[in-house]
Amino acid sequence: MKGFLKNKKRPILYVLLFVCLLFLITVAAFDLFLRYYVFEKKVKEFPFESTQALYPSFKSPITADITAKAAIVMDNDSKVLLFAKNPNLLFSMASTTKIMTALVGLDYYKTNDILTIKTENVEGVNVGFKIGEQLSFENILYAMLLPSGNDAALSLAQNYPGGEEEFIKKMNEKAHLLNLTNTNFADSIGLEDSRDYTTPLDLARLASHALENKTFANIVATKTWEITDVTGENKYLLSNLNKLLGIKGVNGIKTGYTDEAGQVLVTSKKEGNNTIIIVVMDSQDRLSDTVKLLNSISGNINYLSIHP
Repeated sequence: MKGFLKNKKRPILYVLLFVCLLFLITVAAFDLFLRYYVFEKKVKEFPFESTQALYPSFKSPITADITAKAAIVMDNDSKVLLFAKNPNLLFSMASTTKIMTALVGLDYYKTNDILTIKTENVEGVNVGFKIGEQLSFENILYAMLLPSGNDAALSLAQNYPGGEEEFIKKMNEKAHLLNLTNTNFADSIGLEDSRDYTTPLDLARLASHALENKTFANIVATKTWEITDVTGENKYLLSNLNKLLGIKGVNGIKTGYTDEAGQVLVTSKKEGNNTIIIVVMDSQDRLSDTVKLLNSISGNINYLSIHP
């Protein structure tokens, strides 16, 4: 009787062994699939990938004493961080919000598209547009990015299909697309301090992407510009709020300020054949802080060839 029971258990044991073997094969196959999907597919889609770059490093470390609560110095080509102070803390971004406003606008509008002003006397800085006035999208961009006109920024959102709500939705969709996982937009201007937030690292990456657009890069490098409405009767002389343009290779990008955000400045600088991006957030003196970082960078970077 015992022999009979013993023989009867063997098929069950074989079935269990087969099930375990099948499970192990399935796990191994799934692991191979994940490795292929993540490394062959996802990584190649990462928007800040560099297939070949010169790896930067400082000859001597940065010792600049800055008032900003957070700061980033990033090499634009390799995306290597050369200096970081609280790079992943959340801060209100103020008018540097308009970097994303410009990008969403550039995705949809053509430079000669005509936009109509629907709101005047917006809170904060205004260029002075009147309701019903019509200007080209390109002129609206200059008005938004140089003197940081809030009326210009709002007009981009209000003329978008679906209006301001749909425009803000697109801003957040683009942030997600660019893997800016710690960034949120609540308006096109940057006045919603508690709901417009980002990190210095995300803001540097956003700036890096924005510089790939030649129209954007040319505008933020412009010191003064005159625009007119479609009639040619109303003229506006615009001055860039970024007082560092032209100093030590600076060619952009955007200022920002609210009481809660403090002083914010995103800067791009040519260093030889390379571009450096500097971000200072919640600063007491954004110009002085950035100049200190610029002085620390100038002639202080070595570039080594790397091949991923």
